[in-house]
Amino acid sequence: MQRRTLLIATTALAAPAFVRAQALEKPKLTIAVGGKNLLYYLPLTIAETQGFFKAEGLDVTIADFAGGSQALRAVVGGSADVVSGAFEHTLNMQSKGQALRAFVLQGRAPQIVLGINPKTMPGYKSLADLKGKKIGVTAPGSSTNVMANFVLAKAGIKPSEVSIVGVGAGNGAVAAMRAGQIDAISNLDPVITLLQRSGDLKIISDTRIVAEADKVFGGPMPAACLYAPQSFVDKHPATVQALANALVRADKWIQGAGAGEIIKAVPENYLLGDRAVYIDAFMAAKGALSPDGLFPEAGAATAVRALQSIDPALKDTKFDLAAAYTNEFVRKANTKYPKG
Repeated sequence: MQRRTLLIATTALAAPAFVRAQALEKPKLTIAVGGKNLLYYLPLTIAETQGFFKAEGLDVTIADFAGGSQALRAVVGGSADVVSGAFEHTLNMQSKGQALRAFVLQGRAPQIVLGINPKTMPGYKSLADLKGKKIGVTAPGSSTNVMANFVLAKAGIKPSEVSIVGVGAGNGAVAAMRAGQIDAISNLDPVITLLQRSGDLKIISDTRIVAEADKVFGGPMPAACLYAPQSFVDKHPATVQALANALVRADKWIQGAGAGEIIKAVPENYLLGDRAVYIDAFMAAKGALSPDGLFPEAGAATAVRALQSIDPALKDTKFDLAAAYTNEFVRKANTKYPKG
């Protein structure tokens, strides 16, 4: 009798988890990301390493690519379900007739840094000096490319007047700068901090600083987020909610974490061989990471202005800003996890 009572009690305790797992339309899914080691995507890694995805009943595979444009192609091509990528891709694809929607924010500023190579450009004076130069980005068409084009456009330099070179988001980018293969770089941490500390980078524009990012873009510029085809969001609302829950918990965990906790939470290879550099990079980027996953209301309009400034073909495009993102899932996640 006692054994039977214990069995009933155990089953009752297990029921909520079972019911939750059953409620997910697609518990096993793939998230594509361009440069998983970047602090830009730290909430994604934290959600994975701290078990937040598993706690929501999700079995997530993270497919890592050289840049955000390649991660986007994985979802468009059907080899991944969701992208962890730059917000502006949702609007850019809207202009091409593809409906994608962002549903949880990881970064409230782009965290992208544009800097020159002191070895190949020792006499650098202004942005005009970059005309005709080689600029390294994570991958052509990625948000690092957009940022470079946007800053150059302010100096009257067209995308066709520079050479864009894909260098990745890790040691390859560092090596390209140190070898003098590129004259400037548009990249993220920890690459930026590593190059800066070794004297291989002179910063021109730094959007890790929220106030500077707002100044560069003329308003709040949403950065890393999770986005998916609208058809996926419509078909799998419980799954999307679970993903939003996990990322909101990660966003909040990061804001309350110290550098030592971050070091323990990320894989060793993220550190690029230098823990002190990664800690410095984290402290530089922390303020640009989202505290709660919410998209700013003016963010989509800022992203459209940025895209239109670098692509004349988009100037007359009518964008549906509300269709590019939703805060519906994030609001529910914040209610469920007010403290992370």
